[in-house]
Formats: sequence, C-alpha cells, structure tokens
Amino acid sequence: MSFDVRERGRHVATFRFVFVRLMETAAAWTPTTPEMEAKVLFGRHIWDFAQAADALGKRTFELRLPAQHSLAPAETYGAALAEQAALAGTAERLAGLYDRVLPDLERRLRAYLGAVDRLLDGPTVVILERLVAELTRQRGEADALRSALGIPAAPCDALARALAASGPIVAEETPVRG
Repeated sequence: MSFDVRERGRHVATFRFVFVRLMETAAAWTPTTPEMEAKVLFGRHIWDFAQAADALGKRTFELRLPAQHSLAPAETYGAALAEQAALAGTAERLAGLYDRVLPDLERRLRAYLGAVDRLLDGPTVVILERLVAELTRQRGEADALRSALGIPAAPCDALARALAASGPIVAEETPVRG
C-alpha cells in the first residue's frame, strides 16, 4: 500500500500532535509528582517528545503542509489521550504512559512504516524508525525507575480499553462543501 503526499502529511501531522500532547502531559505531571526521580524521568522525556514533535513538524512542511503543523487525532484516540492525562498518582501515570500509551503509539508507528512506500517517504521512515527506538528506550528507563523505587505496575485497564477501542489515529477528513 502506498499513501499519497496528502495522506502522508496527515499522518505525520497527527503523529506530531500526539508527541506535543505527550510533552504537555508529562510537563503538567512533573510538579505534582512527589518522587524526584520520576520528575527527572518526565523531564528527560519531555525533551525527547519535544525533539520528536520538532522533527515531525519540519517534515510536515516537506509534505506540503505548514511547518510545525499538527492535526488532531481521531476523536476516540484523542479521548484516550485525555484519559491518560487525567491519571493521578505516580504508579498510574508511569503505567498509563509507559505501559499503555507508548506501546500503542509504537504499534501505530510500526503499522505506518509497514504500509508506506519506504522509497517515496524515506525521510519520514528515518524519523519514525528513530522515534520507535526512542520509545523503546523510554519504556526501559521507566521500568528501571519503577524497579529502583519499588513502584508497582498499575493496570490502567480503562485506558487500555480506550486505546484498544480507539481505531485509526488519523481523523477522517471533513468533506469540503462548495
């Protein structure tokens, strides 16, 4: 399967939105998370999410969209991100982000990589492959932190169900009436 430039741009802009939202969520959690080690982890990952959003935002311009353009995800996926942002407590926040949202996002990035023409969309492939590696590293760092602090994994079942039921990440285009 091959996406045209418009479809590739919509995917990249949606992925950018998600990374910006992850950055904003981790930034909002940092002052209200009691464990200093978790604050430091969030801080490092805020920077990672910002770098991802910047790389994707530069790519949107190359795909004939405005530079740093973001496109809100499908409503159900956006609702799952809002549910994740509302988590309280360090164990729930770590589990929601690192055990639920990031693995789901990694799955979606890999699905895009498997569906796109790697030659036609080579620059996006390079960016997304790097981001997949970053997400894996971040999850490992969160696991190490939980182990060091003795923080149990929280199930976050409602978030898991919301992500599983969210369907495609890219919102359907609204038809232009003219």
